[in-house]
Amino acid sequence: MSSAVTFHAKVPANVKDVLFTDGALKFLTALHRNFEATRQSLLAAREDAQRKWDSGAPFDFPPETAAIRADPAWLCAPPAPGLEDRRVEITGPTDRKMVINALNSGAKTFMADFEDSSSPTFANMVNGQINLRDAIRRQIDFEISGKQYKLSENPAVLIVRPRGWHLDELRVYIDGAPMSGSLFDFGLYFYHNAKELVARGRGPYFYLPKMEHYLEARLWNDVFVFSQTYIGMPLNTIRATVLIETLPAAFHMEEILFELRNHSSGLNCGRWDYIFSFIKKRRADRGAILPDRKDVTMTVGFMDAYVRLLIQTCHKRKVAAMGGMSAQIPIKDDPKANEVAMAKVRADKLREVTAGHDGTWIAHPLINQIARSIFDEHMQGANQYHVRREEVRVAAADLLNTQVPGKITEEGVRENVATALAYTSAWLGGNGCIPLNYLMEDAATAEITRVQLWQWVKYGSRTDTGVPITVAYVDDLIKELAPGIKKLASGAQDKDVQTASEYIRSQIRATWPSEFLTSDLMPYLAVADGVEPKYQKAAL
Repeated sequence: MSSAVTFHAKVPANVKDVLFTDGALKFLTALHRNFEATRQSLLAAREDAQRKWDSGAPFDFPPETAAIRADPAWLCAPPAPGLEDRRVEITGPTDRKMVINALNSGAKTFMADFEDSSSPTFANMVNGQINLRDAIRRQIDFEISGKQYKLSENPAVLIVRPRGWHLDELRVYIDGAPMSGSLFDFGLYFYHNAKELVARGRGPYFYLPKMEHYLEARLWNDVFVFSQTYIGMPLNTIRATVLIETLPAAFHMEEILFELRNHSSGLNCGRWDYIFSFIKKRRADRGAILPDRKDVTMTVGFMDAYVRLLIQTCHKRKVAAMGGMSAQIPIKDDPKANEVAMAKVRADKLREVTAGHDGTWIAHPLINQIARSIFDEHMQGANQYHVRREEVRVAAADLLNTQVPGKITEEGVRENVATALAYTSAWLGGNGCIPLNYLMEDAATAEITRVQLWQWVKYGSRTDTGVPITVAYVDDLIKELAPGIKKLASGAQDKDVQTASEYIRSQIRATWPSEFLTSDLMPYLAVADGVEPKYQKAAL
């Protein structure tokens, strides 16, 4: 192994010789040495920007790039093989059963997720790489309780989401520093699979999460250029779709496309993380308090403006404008409730396709047919790039519009506490995607619940019945709900529920909410993986 790379967790025997070859370790080292300094400077820039917003600086479109936005001449790269038609995309973690079921779901593409729907235990991260490698080579199968799972003849096109720029891979150090989780996930997948994918008529395709500035997109583009050159692959073979799931990124959409234009395959409405970011980035703004999260729908002011601007921006530059997630899963034991839930899915997908989206996300294979039928009926051709939405005019004030009909209710507070506890406990137990109330939830929902609880306590909000939402009120709910959480949180142990409870208590008492619960709680996973405290930068 490369002398520059140090592992601070046990590498599973089944992956060591497959993934961590000398060539792969040298590539990871090259990525780290070339790009880690820039990553750190961009993360520092995020902190600087937040301090300015806390002091009252306005959110706005960057003035230095006005010429890019005004220039109609530049376009992004044409769709790569297999990405011409993306009308339904299924998403989920990279465990072996999920990979097979998603690829066989009938959806056009599968976003295999190392990020929000995965708990980043080292075993999950490296076994996920093995599962994707096997799937690409059609060597994947799985058996449980006598049932066998194998790939179909025409699986979905594979797209991979690495972790965001903010996350460190605490189990792998290079030159004495933890490697970027983004570059670890990207690097292993690209090095082992890029040429194989092209040989099979596809390519290395990615979803890029959590960016806040166009310079962060520039860094990804630099990584792509370097990596393709490193393995001797033609430039512009990679394609990447960026999730617009932070409030700052909504003001940088065109610039993000411009930076990635030779590798771009569009933008996606990361709706749940966007709500989380809207609250978190406006943490110092008492006027940005939102009601129960169920009331923050895609039709309220700031969400509708964001969607319209995204579609207009993408189609202006001839790339896909992807819709958001339908987290619903079938309610098998209650047909009436199931029909109500599926009617909501149909309405959501109809709104998306008629607005001009080129595709949408689902979380369960049985939702594919519902979403597919709506897009098949209303979308003429493989995409809707011709729907230019030139009538759209979105100003900064529209993206910041906090007029959201709804109330803060006692039930809404209770649901936020229960969801935050259940998801955080499951994540600590190694499971990053769990069903709650017939919704498939990932980290984004937990983040919304966490920052809403913080916001309501911070600004002395009251429920619609006049009950003040205080630290004591939330503490009592945590105490009441914690004993039953293990039933909801698959894989969680008592210690996980205790840690989750302590974490939420600490968050509602904080001056400002933490940036990401995944960053906060990563040290707990690192301890479980055997990482010594001295190698944990952010230990709690």
